[in-house]
Amino acid sequence: MIYDKTGKRKYLTVKERQAFISVAQKFPATVSTFCLMLACTGARISEVLAVTPERIDIEAGFVVIESLKKRRRGMYRAIPVPHALLRRLEVTHDVAAAQLDMKLRTSSIWPWSRTTAWTLVKRVMLEAGVAPDRAMPKALRHAFGVCAIQRGVPLNIVQKWLGHARISTTAIYADAVGDEERMLLKRMWSGHDIWRP
Repeated sequence: MIYDKTGKRKYLTVKERQAFISVAQKFPATVSTFCLMLACTGARISEVLAVTPERIDIEAGFVVIESLKKRRRGMYRAIPVPHALLRRLEVTHDVAAAQLDMKLRTSSIWPWSRTTAWTLVKRVMLEAGVAPDRAMPKALRHAFGVCAIQRGVPLNIVQKWLGHARISTTAIYADAVGDEERMLLKRMWSGHDIWRP
């Protein structure tokens, strides 16, 4: 669900998501890359914490995420990410060199606990002006789904990127009010003078 039981939105708007990305870039490099990875993949916090250098394909432009919510391990999905993020990962974490090292290539890029990562993301969100009740990593996952649907990405591709087992789970993101709906509303009320005194 993208709304809580009281009807409050659980996802970040485009403006909130952009503010989060902007503020994240001002934090220390490792915090920045972690936050950007969450925002650009829609992955769960534990899934991003499990990313290793060998799962970053700089040349092809994607990150391979293990779907950790599934009942069995070893299920992966490739998510295309912006080249700017890949460059930042290379500069900050020396991914290419780490891929050549037998030990480093399978070591987590961000060796933090889930609690530490969650706290860092919340700190960035609050500094970005995100409301405290929405300032959590899951809001980025929801924002990714909503944004993808509103930008016309086919539902089955969004399902693949988010690692959902059922397309009905992905379809909840279509419930968010987007620019297209606002434009339809604007057209519906254009020419009406009911708001004039």
